[in-house]
Amino acid sequence: QVQLVESGGGLVQAGGSLRLSCAASGYIFRFNVMGWYRQAPGKERELVAAMTVGGNTNYTDSVKGRFTISRDNAKNAVSLQMNSLKPEDTAVYYCWSTNWLKNYWGQGTQVTVSS
Repeated sequence: QVQLVESGGGLVQAGGSLRLSCAASGYIFRFNVMGWYRQAPGKERELVAAMTVGGNTNYTDSVKGRFTISRDNAKNAVSLQMNSLKPEDTAVYYCWSTNWLKNYWGQGTQVTVSS
């Protein structure tokens, strides 16, 4: 059974930094893509950042230049370094991975940015 376990959320003041980490277990192959989604209250879940097994990255426009995604393919782990955080970054952040046949999700970790 595949499980994604996140860590690193919390409360931070605007302008601060947080690092989210996610480790997958129960899957012996490399995920084609790993990344992070977020969902703020009353809004749809949106893709924040993703990285392919080959190292290609994709970021939503609002986080470009502030967030950096990285992954360890050998460990099926992915991290998100979030700098210059803004109140509008407040959301539940979900680790996500896919092997193109199925999507896998973590349980979510709360990130709250105070103004």
